[in-house]
Amino acid sequence: MASLPVIVGFGGINPAGRSGFHHAFMRLVYDVLPATEQQKVLRSLSQLMGRHDTINEGHSFTEAQARTILDNTLVREIGPDYFDTERVYSHSRADLQPGSAPVTWKMRKRDLPTPVPSHWDISDNGDGSITVQARDNTTVFLSNATPCRVRVAGQLPTGFDPGTKYPSRSHPKGLQLAIYGASDAVHSVGVSWDQLLKLVPADKISVYASSCMTQLDTDGTGGMLQAPLLGKRCTSKNLALGMGQMAADFVNAYVLGNIGRTGGIQGACATLLYNLENAVRDIRSGRAKLAVVGAAEAPITPEVIEGYRIMGALAEDRDLMALDGITQGKPDYRRACRPFGVNCGFTLAEATQYLVLMSDDLALETGATIYGAVPGVFINADGYKKSISSPGIGNYLTLGRACGLAEKILGQKALRHNTLVQAHGTGTPQNRTTESHVFNEVARAFGIHDWRIAGTKCFVGHSLGAASGDQIVFSLGTFATGIAPGIVTVDQFADDVHKERIALSNQHSQQATDHWKAAFINSKGFGGNNATGLLLSGQTTLQLLNKKFGSATLREYATRNEHVQEKQAHYETALLNGHDNAIYHFGDRVVDGESLTITHDNIQVPGYELPISLDIDNPYGSID
Repeated sequence: MASLPVIVGFGGINPAGRSGFHHAFMRLVYDVLPATEQQKVLRSLSQLMGRHDTINEGHSFTEAQARTILDNTLVREIGPDYFDTERVYSHSRADLQPGSAPVTWKMRKRDLPTPVPSHWDISDNGDGSITVQARDNTTVFLSNATPCRVRVAGQLPTGFDPGTKYPSRSHPKGLQLAIYGASDAVHSVGVSWDQLLKLVPADKISVYASSCMTQLDTDGTGGMLQAPLLGKRCTSKNLALGMGQMAADFVNAYVLGNIGRTGGIQGACATLLYNLENAVRDIRSGRAKLAVVGAAEAPITPEVIEGYRIMGALAEDRDLMALDGITQGKPDYRRACRPFGVNCGFTLAEATQYLVLMSDDLALETGATIYGAVPGVFINADGYKKSISSPGIGNYLTLGRACGLAEKILGQKALRHNTLVQAHGTGTPQNRTTESHVFNEVARAFGIHDWRIAGTKCFVGHSLGAASGDQIVFSLGTFATGIAPGIVTVDQFADDVHKERIALSNQHSQQATDHWKAAFINSKGFGGNNATGLLLSGQTTLQLLNKKFGSATLREYATRNEHVQEKQAHYETALLNGHDNAIYHFGDRVVDGESLTITHDNIQVPGYELPISLDIDNPYGSID
């Protein structure tokens, strides 16, 4: 029987806060939590934000303090830490022909290129600026500042800076998030990585992670492309650190010291699920017993926002105001993303999410807390299409196949009554009709009525490659609490949504903690990158393992798990007290080839207790 890949740790951050120990999920459902849980949410967020003035040990947050903290989370107006939305710079070209009038403009003295073009006449204004006049028979580019037409995004809690958690050395923000998210996930397991290396050979460990958009800020690819336009030179880091697979490479090199399998798979909005599918396949086949999977995305830059806006994909301020009949002032930014409602586009977001998975036998052996399991991730392309951005048939296949496996594991009754769908739910008019049709038709085929649909992008926006990671950690929160989040930004669901077989609600729904047996993590991505992951609850997973290994083994596991939970509680307490430094091994533990011990049968690597076996299985036969 194949090993079941189980989730034993998860970490990261998104606009709702820290994902570990369900902190971010609790922010989503804050309004229905008891007062003690609300105070815990506020404490977690205040530490992330560096708001130490609001933290009073043993005392509750005041109403004013709570409102300030909550207002600086989730989807909201883009803050000045990102860029000035009133003044986004672009260049216009002016061709000056012989005899034409000179062109004059003002610029900052420090931006003057070196050498100064011979056709420029310069005068100093005495205030740090200069006036430039370009003569005829040349081409000049004039810098213009215009207001940004999209001023909303799902931003990390205000004040949180991942670069302060380790010596980040001008790393792009996406890589800072990768280091932070992977570190948090590894810490959250409650079993040290060094202890795991004593149990698992290094070649039985997999790391798969990437980003969809790569690192496009000024410390990554963005800086490389901007440099010549700004009269600067790119650095030796810009190109290398901008690559998408660095979300895995940095984790291997500086967090885990991994020498096992690795990769960075990109699949638009399905990116994290694509990486997860590789890890699940490794564990099911026995190629790995331990895997770290993740994605990190930091796309809130003027260039990326404009790129998506010009495609007609983003919710612009003017369109949001038109939806609500507002003619003056600002739109309700908190309600910018409206999955399956009357909407006008999605809301860009940033996030990092990492998962730690084990084979089922390793989880039982270590006593690691089992949050859930991923028996399968299903991926299908769309086939022939009218355009690369148009929807296709792939998502029907992925969700249908996931339901087929779920029915065999759970049975018909549980599939029909005890599962929910974490929708891709982007908040675009096209998504609301096409994805709801997928849900409706697959539900019809499997005899499902009133299939509960969660659309959690309404809270945090669309973090692109990390989005399915957001969906996974929120589903784990649903398993732990029994609460299915409502799509709270929607007053009324759109008439063109196919809802005969699905249940959409703008209210949170409380069920017993053992009600939800599984969730379907759905991603319906750009370009035909469709994926659906089947996520089993922790209780469902333990029921499967009890049948496979027997009750005596599960009782021994429960005893070992008590010690692990103590370690996890200690780590959570440290987080709530502001101690969340990332793991970062730079320049230490480095091993070169001369340090290896190589024999006919194995290779021994210093720092790894178990050797790498060279006795490789041969499934092809022999000519000897």
